[in-house]
Amino acid sequence: MQFGIGQAVARKEDRRLITGKGRYVDDVQEAGALHGAFLRSPVASARIARIDVSAAAESRGVRAVLTGTDYAADGIGGIHCHTIIPGMHRDAVNPHYAALANDRVRYAGALVALVVAETRAAALDAVERIEVEYEDLPLAVTTDAALDGAAVWDEAPNNVAFVVEYGDKSATDAAFPNAAHVTRLAVDNNRVSANPLETRGTVARFDPWDGRLTVHVSSQNPHGVRADIAHALGLPETAVRVISPDVGGGFGMKGGIFPEDIAIAWAAKRLEAAVRWQATRSESLLGDYHGRDQQVTGEIAFDGDGRITALRIDCLYNTGAFLTGSAGVPPMFASALATGVYRVPVAHTLARAIYTNTSPTQPYRGAGRPEASYLIERMIDQAAREMGKDRIELRRQNMLTAEEMPHQTALIYKLDAGDYDRVLSKALELADWDGAKARKAQASETGKLRGIGVAIHMENAGLANEQAEIRFDPSGGVTLLAGTHNHGQGHATVYAQMVSDWLGVPFESIRLLQGDTDVVSFGRGTVASRSMINGGGALRVAADKVIEKGRAIAAHFMETSAEDVVFETGKFVVEGTDKAMPIQQVAAMSYLPILPPELGLGLMGQGDFLLQGFTFPNGCQVAEVEIDPETGTTEILNMVSVDDVGTVINPTLLEGQMVGGMTQGIGQALMEDFVYDPESGQPMTGSFMDYCMPRATDMPPVTFRTASTPTPTNPLGVKGAGEAGTVGATPAVISAVLDALGPLGVEDIQIPATPWRIWKAIEAAKAGG
Repeated sequence: MQFGIGQAVARKEDRRLITGKGRYVDDVQEAGALHGAFLRSPVASARIARIDVSAAAESRGVRAVLTGTDYAADGIGGIHCHTIIPGMHRDAVNPHYAALANDRVRYAGALVALVVAETRAAALDAVERIEVEYEDLPLAVTTDAALDGAAVWDEAPNNVAFVVEYGDKSATDAAFPNAAHVTRLAVDNNRVSANPLETRGTVARFDPWDGRLTVHVSSQNPHGVRADIAHALGLPETAVRVISPDVGGGFGMKGGIFPEDIAIAWAAKRLEAAVRWQATRSESLLGDYHGRDQQVTGEIAFDGDGRITALRIDCLYNTGAFLTGSAGVPPMFASALATGVYRVPVAHTLARAIYTNTSPTQPYRGAGRPEASYLIERMIDQAAREMGKDRIELRRQNMLTAEEMPHQTALIYKLDAGDYDRVLSKALELADWDGAKARKAQASETGKLRGIGVAIHMENAGLANEQAEIRFDPSGGVTLLAGTHNHGQGHATVYAQMVSDWLGVPFESIRLLQGDTDVVSFGRGTVASRSMINGGGALRVAADKVIEKGRAIAAHFMETSAEDVVFETGKFVVEGTDKAMPIQQVAAMSYLPILPPELGLGLMGQGDFLLQGFTFPNGCQVAEVEIDPETGTTEILNMVSVDDVGTVINPTLLEGQMVGGMTQGIGQALMEDFVYDPESGQPMTGSFMDYCMPRATDMPPVTFRTASTPTPTNPLGVKGAGEAGTVGATPAVISAVLDALGPLGVEDIQIPATPWRIWKAIEAAKAGG
């Protein structure tokens, strides 16, 4: 089938987007809209002793200057964490965070005041006229400093926001004294910024005629934003409409509510007007939720034959100044997936989320899974070096086999399906692993250090239930309504492929509606690689209901029993006869006024699907690098990625997702790092002059293949693919870097492994340090 499941169909939306006809938040035009601009705190920890807005309020074109005092007087609520789950988290201290600071600021960039004016220039000018007197308070930027420092929140005197603990501590502790070998490793997962091409923006309009608030926002989760805005403003959700149009990248960062969203919506309601705000890139780097920022120590025990006997992990997560809606996710996933693809009899993981005077952290592509993968793969490499074993053979010795699936880990997850050895073998073959030794020798003749690295990664995908709807119109056109949200993944294409395959309708006749809470009754957005699993599963249920209803309608018109009608390749056929009706004809006749009422009006189906647990996509990445020892510069020569994502819906879009994720993993490995000055709490990487991301010239050739084992957990057999590329890339690249530096005696490197850090490591090794 040309446009069915498994076909490399081009994305429907590409022509519109590449010709500049996309519609983003900043393209939304509201007649007479006012402009908002924020005053942000220049200090990281202080009490607001005095704020004077009189000069700003008297500025030309200013309609309002709003402060935390106004916010509190209006009884506006704040942001709190939705993802602290009883049984999964404990000891939670989860205070609501007001969008505008009233008496205290907790990080540089926090919102202190909002100016609403007739033009953006007037709003920005008035912001400069606000006078604020700050009284500095003690601060802590790192988790180590926060554990012994002053409280960011009085409710959390030790700055612990919550604790995640899994596994059997007693059994794990008991296993280590009997181990033949123990590998210990401490690593940092550097803080990164998502930096989507489209910065965040919000346009809110309050209509006093019906008392409704319409908010356009750049978000992955419009229904979640609706709930949070309604709660903060004390409105029923029916009084709030949220529209998330085209979104220029999200990566998890846009998965929830931001202070600016609440403040702009509140201003629109207060002024009974339309108010718009679009972040500058500097505002984004200051105010966006960041990712990662984990400090972790791992210990892994082996018996005399090299088999893993126990795993023990202790980590600190920098959660920033307050808990975002999804702050509970990264520590949870990093802890629960700590065993990776390996057979680990007993394990114990402890993670503490720590408040600091920095911008909050949020799930960023992978959300804990890259952290888990990075630690376990680094430990396996190091253990192989320490025990004098081949790193591939040590992996094979300890990897779970296909015959052991499904497998209950020593932590909390039950793995669904996978053949890790097949994935590894295919990746090694494509990368010519056996030829690496000769290539290293050849590189050394030119003074270069060459290395090859490997990482076998595994993550969890799919989250919560989802709904979808299929509607036929009388002409045979099909409309899909989805509670997931497309922001680059290609849902309009792959959903149409599925429905075209299942129902036999033309691919071109199918359109997707999403991102509007007045059109789609409910949805959970797109996070955790869930759309093909949960959204696709719901769509399959909806398609089955369409077929069921269509059989009854076709039977009525063909004067037979519904039990005698079967659905075959887009037609309803009376078994054993040549009587048949195409589904489009049935759709048209379903709207006839003569249709019996028990058959209902129109051909449509609504489905919902709940994934029991998670799916577990997995794969193997191999990276080969060359390092110039004189400068420390690393060039990635090539990368191989072999992935098991279950059923492949569209191979072209899958490869695009994988390579995009790998790019972000490469960025974290070699260059990306959001840095705060530990003394002042000031961001040191507040522009793209300071925050480095991969360019096209930094990307190597990528060989991508699949080696899929469909999962039995959902109707499509899909496992999810949106984040897997990121999960494997960082450990694979660092494995290659350390392989290149190993002959010099370098066994560890902090990420990002910048040229400066690599050069210093080389020089220290030369000096015997």
